[in-house]
Amino acid sequence: MNMIVYKELSTLCHDLGFSARALYFASNTIENHYHDVEIPKGNGETRLLHVPDNFMKAIQRSIAKNILFYYEISPHAVAYRVLGSTKLNAFPHVGKDMVMKCDIRKFFDHITFQMLRNKVFPSSVYSESNSILLSVLCTYRGSIPQGAPTSPVISNIILRDYDLRVGKWCSERNISYTRYCDDMTFSGNFDATKVKAFIKDELKKEGFFLNGKKTVVLHQGQRMEVTGIVVNEKISIPRNYKRRLRQELYYCKKIGWKNHLKKTGIHENVDSYRKKILGRINYVLLIEPNNKEMSELKDWVLNN
Repeated sequence: MNMIVYKELSTLCHDLGFSARALYFASNTIENHYHDVEIPKGNGETRLLHVPDNFMKAIQRSIAKNILFYYEISPHAVAYRVLGSTKLNAFPHVGKDMVMKCDIRKFFDHITFQMLRNKVFPSSVYSESNSILLSVLCTYRGSIPQGAPTSPVISNIILRDYDLRVGKWCSERNISYTRYCDDMTFSGNFDATKVKAFIKDELKKEGFFLNGKKTVVLHQGQRMEVTGIVVNEKISIPRNYKRRLRQELYYCKKIGWKNHLKKTGIHENVDSYRKKILGRINYVLLIEPNNKEMSELKDWVLNN
């Protein structure tokens, strides 16, 4: 926990770099500082994000950087932290007999204003007025919005005790446990029904619910993926991901960047598209640093 005690508004304003007038103006006009954005999900559905405007975003970034960054989180939380990544999430599950993946239902929606008052901005550190002010600035319509810069780190703070309890329970049974946002992964040799029942009860203690429809149990002999990374024998990117990338670059080489974009109906300029391709190649190389083919494709993209 951050050792600075915010009992005075002036101290809070100094550390955030915003005047009291600016902070209270933002908190009193919350509805005016958000707009809704729908983004596609992998299953064909869409996810609704509540995105703050630049003014609110600047305040929230300051809260995240100057206050929330210093809170302790559990080692089992591998997203939204320094050096956190999907690779860090996948690594503990490599070569295990079985992998179970679970999902927390409507995760951000269940992190409420009152949870922030109690766990993130408690009375032991914050005056009541500062606690209310910060909780208002970090919530939208009663819960934390997915599009806010403060929400990811808040989610890790809220689930810290849960992560530690589940991690201890799993360690005693030789089970590996990681959590990447609302995605929980367990691996080892265990009774999936018992693990599921345990985490369901533990989540309820914190005000969350397990999404039973999204629980998946995988065994050796099946392709075991953890946050998009194959973990059967070593960490690697799925073949179909690399195949699609390889195919796109084949046509870019054959007919040129512009003609490929025109033929496929991708409404994007060449520079933007090239950067996205480069990002996908770099992602493969992050997981598979010795992939010679991808290194050669990266060189081609950088030079063409």
